[in-house]
Amino acid sequence: MTQEKRSFGAALAEILAAPLAALPLGFHLAMGRFLGWFMRCVIRYRTEEVYINLSRSFPEKKYKEIKKIAKQFYRHFGEIFGEAVWFGGCRGERGVRRLHRQHIVEVLNPEVFNEVLAARDNMLVLSSHCGNWELLGGWFNYNYTDTPFDGDESIIGVVYRQLHSKVWDRFMEDNRCAPIRHTGFDGYLESAKVFRFAITHRREKYIYIFPTDQYPYGIATKHDIGEFLHQRTLAMTGGTALACKFGMSVSYLRWKKVSGGRYQVELVPICIDPTGETPEGLMRKYYDLLEQDIKEQPWNYLWTHRRWK
Repeated sequence: MTQEKRSFGAALAEILAAPLAALPLGFHLAMGRFLGWFMRCVIRYRTEEVYINLSRSFPEKKYKEIKKIAKQFYRHFGEIFGEAVWFGGCRGERGVRRLHRQHIVEVLNPEVFNEVLAARDNMLVLSSHCGNWELLGGWFNYNYTDTPFDGDESIIGVVYRQLHSKVWDRFMEDNRCAPIRHTGFDGYLESAKVFRFAITHRREKYIYIFPTDQYPYGIATKHDIGEFLHQRTLAMTGGTALACKFGMSVSYLRWKKVSGGRYQVELVPICIDPTGETPEGLMRKYYDLLEQDIKEQPWNYLWTHRRWK
């Protein structure tokens, strides 16, 4: 598929989605909850996978408790879709004002973010499939305190894996970066290209956000980091290896869900100076923090993905 056709297809999809994205968040949440019910009760989307993951992750819980968590998860899962569609309508300065009015995500500790950013030339943030990862592109619009964020949108990039469909890949990228599209900055870094990008931009202040709790895909090196939620877990260490090689600070991004359409995020520093650290050791610390959060809000995680194979 040529670049022109890809751009046309993505632009057409965006035009068709725009009227839907412009509707109020309450509408999208209601539709998302219906979608969650439909996936759970009608088409039973990966329900077997969800129950297996939950029962193995929480062996101490009874079936009724597992069933309740699964029900809460599918409601949350549907809301993620609704929130993501609404987020795609937050474009330009008007869209940024829309984000502020809705207060969909709030960064609790911008002062810590500023301290970590100031400490090193580059900053690695390890994210997960807690909360709603589709909203990361609005990071610099989520501060409601008297402490302003240091830096601007031009220094942040979320690492992602390219989808097979080029049209759908471009549409999703545009949607995820909706609030910063008017700045002319891309905001997303394809995982296969991030190492070369880091070399090119090693002397610049740059923030790399790595969603890194997937099962290692393709030819990625698989590292055994021990148990995570009572299960032997293989992990990719590409992000932490990058941090060790280029001297990046490493932090964990904590997502807490307050209600449908409301999240709180907090930056938790893992290390400011990675000297003496190993990629595997840093990933172990990340998974310990992630496990703690999942135990606190067990439904606030993507249980449909095949984390353990």
